[in-house]
Formats: sequence, C-alpha cells, structure tokens
Amino acid sequence: MTESDALCWSRDWPAPAKLNLFLHVTGRRADGYHELQTVFRLLDVADRLDFAVTDDGEVCRVSDLTGVDQAADLTVRAARALQQAGGTVRGARIRLHKRLPMGGGLGGGSSDAATTLLALNHLWGTGLSPAALADIGLSLGADVPVFLHGHSSWGEGVGERLQPVTLPPSWYVILCPQCAVSTAGIFADPELTRNSAAIRIPAFLAGEGRNDCEPVVRRLYPDVAQALDWLGNEGEPRLTGTGACVFLACADQRRARAVGDRAAEAGWQVIVARGQDRSALLDRLDAGPCPPGRGLTSQSTGV
Repeated sequence: MTESDALCWSRDWPAPAKLNLFLHVTGRRADGYHELQTVFRLLDVADRLDFAVTDDGEVCRVSDLTGVDQAADLTVRAARALQQAGGTVRGARIRLHKRLPMGGGLGGGSSDAATTLLALNHLWGTGLSPAALADIGLSLGADVPVFLHGHSSWGEGVGERLQPVTLPPSWYVILCPQCAVSTAGIFADPELTRNSAAIRIPAFLAGEGRNDCEPVVRRLYPDVAQALDWLGNEGEPRLTGTGACVFLACADQRRARAVGDRAAEAGWQVIVARGQDRSALLDRLDAGPCPPGRGLTSQSTGV
C-alpha cells in the first residue's frame, strides 16, 4: 500500500474555468500594472482537486503535471501561503486532475489556487476570512480573487475589484490553439492600447466592449489569428484574457455543439461549455468535506 492509498482524501473539489467577455486596458499605474475593465464569466468546465490532510506539516502535489515543478505549482504555493497566514502546522497532499489547458486564458492555474485556498481553509480549520483569503489570492495572481469570490463578475483595477453580475444564459465554443502566449509580453508590447475609455455595466450589456489585447496577440501569434479567423466564419469570436484560447458565444447548446463538432473536424482542440453565474466550487464548499456518495476514502482516521 502506498502512502496515497492510506490517506484520507476529500475528493472532487472543482476549479472552474472563466472567460473574459471583454477586456479594456484603461491605463497604466505607477507600479507598472495596468488598470483594466472586464467581465469574468464562469463556466461549467473545471479542473478537479483532491486533498488529504496530514499532521506532518508537509505540502506537496502527488499527481504529475508536465512542465510544472512543485515550487512553481500554484496549488502548492497557495497551500503554503495559507499555512503561514493561518498559523497551522498541518500539511496536505494535493492531487490535481487537469482538464483546462495551461496558459490558455481560461484561468486554470488561478482557479486551482483559489480552490486550494477555500478547500484547505475549510479542511484545516484555519478560519481565515474571505478578505484574508483574497489578499493571499491576489499575491498569487490577479485572477485568483474572482474564483474565490465565486460569481461571474464585473472586474476593475487589476481584476481584483469585483461586482457580481447576472448574465443571460449562454453556451460557448472555445478553441485552444497549441501555443503559449506570454501575458507579460503582451502587456509590455508598445502597440497595446492603454487608454480605452471606461464603460459601465449597462453599456457592456448593450453590446459595447472588445479585447484590447487581441490585435497584439493576432500579430504575434499566427495560431491564435487562425483560430479567430476560423471562428469568424461562425459568428463574432473573441480572445479571452491574453489567450491563447478564443471563444464564440452561442444562444443554445445545440448551436454550440454543432459549431464545436465542425471545429473538431477541422482539427481544433475544442471545449464546449455553459456559462454559469455561481461557481460550482461554492456548492462543493457548502456540501462539506464529503458530499453524499463520494468524497472521503481512507484506511486511517477521517479528516
């Protein structure tokens, strides 16, 4: 029996994806960060994480993640930051079931970090407030707070000032080009527009908004440009974040499935997802360590 087999696992914690339905760069701050406006749309597709609490104080990931070592893994970093902030001597083993593409603009790593913070704050009993968790999250990445917040949101600042929004039902076809876009490189590019006029939520709901990063990404990453052009034959596609993923909003599942099938036949990696205003992570948190019919398995004492 391996150590992993003997541990008590709290399973199936979702780390949902997001889309940026628009992204305006409205200015640049003295510290070099950019002022943004965006709408974060949560999706029903997600990574999944399992956690086992230990008493040895060690935090580690026990699943393989190609190209990401332990020190750089946002789940490990989040758990260690929570350990320090919460003053706990407990440890954790983390198992990540990766579905979302890395570096695609869907927020996978940030969402994994948020799920780790919320799950272990609960399982360790550290009792940190939402504000304290948000401070830790922001230190890990600008997108982490929205996943902690758990709602589709209007975002400003660097994305940390959040206001929940209720959005019309929608399905999305997402193409995932096989390239890695450098977010830092996009925001440093001299051709990036940095003076977009700020808009308000009613203007966005009336159809205003674009992604200011899209022209720069198109110029620098031909694979992303090809994905946008392919989806352009089906409607009005958009880049999420700095990419590489691009998406098309569809009125219903049938339309999304049809476009997704054509994209797959054309050789694209495709995700078809439904938008949701409330994160599945909040539902999982409400369910406790072990939802009915799944969750904890162990040959040792319970978490």
